[in-house]
Amino acid sequence: MADAPRQPGHLWLEGKTVVQLRADQPRPTHMPRGPAKRTGPGFLNPAMAPARTRSVLLLADALEHHWLVKDGHDLRALDALCATGVRVRRWRNEIPNQVQQRLRITANDLDDFALDWLKTSHTLFPPVIAVGHALEDDRYERPPQGVMENGIFIMKNDARIALMEAAYQWIDLDPFGSPVNFLDAAIQGLSRIGFLEVTATDTAALTGSSASSQRRRYGAKGIVDTYAHDDAVRVLLGLVATTAARHDRVVEPVLALFDGHHVRVSVKIRRSKESASEVLDWMGWRIRERSGAYRFVQHPTPEEVERGSGPMWIGPLWDRDIAGRLTEERALELCSPSTEGIQQATSSGLEWSEGDQEYAQRELRRSVRFIAEAADLMSRDHLLLHIDDLPNMAGVPHAPKMEVLFTALRGLGACAARLPDIDPFFVTDATLPTVLDCLRSLVTDS
Repeated sequence: MADAPRQPGHLWLEGKTVVQLRADQPRPTHMPRGPAKRTGPGFLNPAMAPARTRSVLLLADALEHHWLVKDGHDLRALDALCATGVRVRRWRNEIPNQVQQRLRITANDLDDFALDWLKTSHTLFPPVIAVGHALEDDRYERPPQGVMENGIFIMKNDARIALMEAAYQWIDLDPFGSPVNFLDAAIQGLSRIGFLEVTATDTAALTGSSASSQRRRYGAKGIVDTYAHDDAVRVLLGLVATTAARHDRVVEPVLALFDGHHVRVSVKIRRSKESASEVLDWMGWRIRERSGAYRFVQHPTPEEVERGSGPMWIGPLWDRDIAGRLTEERALELCSPSTEGIQQATSSGLEWSEGDQEYAQRELRRSVRFIAEAADLMSRDHLLLHIDDLPNMAGVPHAPKMEVLFTALRGLGACAARLPDIDPFFVTDATLPTVLDCLRSLVTDS
């Protein structure tokens, strides 16, 4: 493999894990909200840090609450396109010690430089707890080519081959661009009950900004408006669900988000021919009404197609219990570095100030902000609204603060919660007329 530097250009701390940055990559000073320019092998995209943090929390939750494997059984996890391995290193370093021995991690990539960077980083900055797993040769059709480094099996392979060679309970699929070419292999590579996390950065295609790419890759039609981000999530989730159905599997959404410059969906997948046959019951179109509202339909008329987007997943997007445990306190508990950990890292060359620590904790909180509060609504039928759209819909000059509106809706017996999006979206189980009447009353009385 190509030589990776034995000493980093400079160091960064993501979660509790020391990350080597190339000398020509600027030290992150704030969390980017959009795509970062890739500058070659060894590049760390700091904009993906929140997704990696949520991955740590979800994997820890699966191990502690036994919703993938029984208590005492091992959980096999694969990062099929691991690049420099920041995600797998965070899995090994930040998931609670009491369940680490049950976690078997495989990291795969085709890039020699990236894999050597992973090995070097993981050797220079090993995990807090030593995990002495031996390679499970009997699980592979042919002896895998790779090495075991501090509890992570690192191999070089085409991702589609790596996905198919052994059964995993957990697969992370994070390509550059669209995941379409890897989905079949990823779903086939899962155990009878498994978990799949899929990232897509081709948001122009998913939102409909690039109509030809959306038709070609996702077989969908989009409308670029207020609901484009939610459409993107549902289009990707619909593709995952229908792909799984072709392999006699059914998906159960756990967490699906539009995060800055990418879409990330996390689903439980289990074998069930009967349930997989019902996948089309969850597929449909979002139809825009002239009032500014929307509704979901399964079979749109030609006239509705003109003002609709789809086909897409029209069912729930989250799991109430699992997403409800993704709290800010939990993120800090698992991923915030201790004073001792910071001291050890600074003795190895990390430059880390009190301001850096304050910033890091703020970004950990932001990674999961609003998720627990919205978990119940996002797990069932809900109405999605943008606060800035409401004044025009209600015929009033301005909107109140979100929390004021939420308090008023709760006083009427409805639920409401903000969504984790850059834009001010919220969800509620109130009807649109109820929301608009409530808004008018608040603005009139103010």
